Amino acid sequence: MKPRHASMLLAALAILFLGLVGCATTQAKYDYTAFRSSPPRSILVLPPINESTALEGTYGYLTTVSRPLAERGYYVFPVAVVDRLLKENGMPTAGEMHQVPLDKVREITGADAVLYPVLHAYGTKYHVLSSDTVVNVSARLVDTRSGTLLWEGTGVAQQGSSGGSGGLLGDLVAALVSQAINANQDPAHGVSRIANQFLFFSQGRELPAGPYHPEFGRIP
Repeated sequence: MKPRHASMLLAALAILFLGLVGCATTQAKYDYTAFRSSPPRSILVLPPINESTALEGTYGYLTTVSRPLAERGYYVFPVAVVDRLLKENGMPTAGEMHQVPLDKVREITGADAVLYPVLHAYGTKYHVLSSDTVVNVSARLVDTRSGTLLWEGTGVAQQGSSGGSGGLLGDLVAALVSQAINANQDPAHGVSRIANQFLFFSQGRELPAGPYHPEFGRIP
């Protein structure tokens, strides 16, 4: 490589490096002041408000939330029982359920806090030879006694697949078979579990351990 060309290449790399550094951002550590003042023992999870185009997203995601919360050391009210109770009391949609007065929730269930999830994206997009399954969820944990926001977070996970048989026809057939199989399944359900890892366990912004966890009392 000629010296002039080498100099130009180094300059271009330097500009690219500086540009990447300039775009990088450091997420601030979460402020746990409110959580320290009123740490919950039990959590009632409401069905998520579904902003995605996938109708199955509401309950496909809801069934994945209890386990990570229990693993963090909280008592989690059975989501199916909560859903049925609210529907039987005239709240058939997640949007209506999210409007339930907190004092009523505490009076009827005794829950210390309510988790309000929102699905921003849920489902699989198919391309000619590939597909992408995305789950994007945010959640707020609110104290039922005071209405104070105790914690909030976001979890995003994506899983892709592509043909790899080595030939266009083979890849196309594989993609069609994959779409036919997934038509009767919900790939986003599994991706939801990964999104929950980012939602509840991201370092520096994780949901603190509850009273049934060995690390209870250690606020990140």
